[in-house]
Amino acid sequence: MVIDYQPRGVCSKNIRVDVEDGVIRRVEFTGGCNGNTQGVSRLVEGMKVEDAISRLSGIDCNGRGTSCPDQLALALREVLSA
Repeated sequence: MVIDYQPRGVCSKNIRVDVEDGVIRRVEFTGGCNGNTQGVSRLVEGMKVEDAISRLSGIDCNGRGTSCPDQLALALREVLSA
């Protein structure tokens, strides 16, 4: 399953997530801090969706109340509810 998620409150404009059998296969961020988003993407690829959500939820970026990793966790929650 591939979804496009429109993040809120961060620099990234889109997060594309590919999940197969509950495992994250690929993550692509459009916009945001390129090195950081590439790093987050590579770290979660191959991880179970639930584990990634647990690790990424609630991460804050400079007092914004969210971050690109937190927004990825929200995107992954949409995958679980689909």
